[in-house]
Amino acid sequence: MKQAVVIGAGPAGLMAAEMLAAAGLRVTVCDAKPSVGRKFLMAGKSGLNLTKAEPIAPFMAAYAEAESALKPIISAFDSNAVQAWANDLGQAVFTGSTGRVFPKAMKASPLLRAWLVRLGQAGVHFNTTWLWQGWHESALVFETPQGEQTLYPDVTVLALGGASWARLGATGDWASHLRAKGVDLTDFAPANAGISVAWSDHMIRHFGAALKGIALTSGPYVSRGEAAISKRGLEGGGVYSVSRGVREGHPLTLDMLPDLSVPEITARLSKPRGKASLKDHLRKTLKMPPAQIALMQEMARPLPDGLRALARLIKELPIKHAGLRPMDEAISTAGGIPFSVLDNGLMIRDLPGVFAAGEMLDWEAPTGGYLISACLATGRWAGEHAAGWALRD
Repeated sequence: MKQAVVIGAGPAGLMAAEMLAAAGLRVTVCDAKPSVGRKFLMAGKSGLNLTKAEPIAPFMAAYAEAESALKPIISAFDSNAVQAWANDLGQAVFTGSTGRVFPKAMKASPLLRAWLVRLGQAGVHFNTTWLWQGWHESALVFETPQGEQTLYPDVTVLALGGASWARLGATGDWASHLRAKGVDLTDFAPANAGISVAWSDHMIRHFGAALKGIALTSGPYVSRGEAAISKRGLEGGGVYSVSRGVREGHPLTLDMLPDLSVPEITARLSKPRGKASLKDHLRKTLKMPPAQIALMQEMARPLPDGLRALARLIKELPIKHAGLRPMDEAISTAGGIPFSVLDNGLMIRDLPGVFAAGEMLDWEAPTGGYLISACLATGRWAGEHAAGWALRD
């Protein structure tokens, strides 16, 4: 039997292993951690958003510059296919009001357990605590508790993730091994990241507060959603969706009341105030919660006296910040292996028989089902083409 090695046991690596085994190869999956799927399980703590049920055109638009490279790959394993795959594993799914698809169990562990059972039945073997050290001539070299180990596969699929959440295994250290082989890479950058803010003491009482029904804008990136005030800054899906704009150097602004216009806000503020404080007036006339009023005072104190100027500020509050949170805290990363060094089957052209998948590839997308969906699709694509390459004789 032809031998295949998959390095990395996240969703992309496991999907590649499944395709290789289905094609009749003897498959070994190696992972540096003591157990598999650690970042996958972490994602499941917030519900495991597997994919998004929407037409292919808006779905693909979420991948920005990588849309054309990823379109055939994701079209071959689209949102409907992801849902069918989960159902085949005995994990029923449901679609939320925004189109996001989740397992009914709302966590990753049942799905991962069922998947590992199926892989085991297909003959896939797992080597955990095997840290990849690159190549020695034609051999894959691993640091293991039993000392250095080498493998000589007929084909290899790399699925080692990006460069965030290093404690879960995605360290990005693999980049040095590929660069040593002459592979050109794009530098890593944080994606879907929080915003660093050095708060004054006045904001301490609002740590943990949610900012609901807001809109955020940074350059061409606009988000309607929620954010949360944390000790370190601003977090949440609404923030992550525009973090790329912050990374690119665009200003960040927040619309407190996106469903109201400046004249409508001005009209409401024009109601008699009496002896009420401005804080109470904002709360009564606009139903603004204390955390939003505090944020506005934090970012723009002293507030303007004119009602129209105040309304404009509510609609376009500039957020003073210190950039994105560190890359290791980001949900995902941009950068990695550019599609220009890969063939149509995701094989690295300068390394025949070596394929790559998942977050190792240079693409990024917002949260909302796009990340895991693309990891599964690229893992499947790489696995199928790796099997075809190994069996080409």
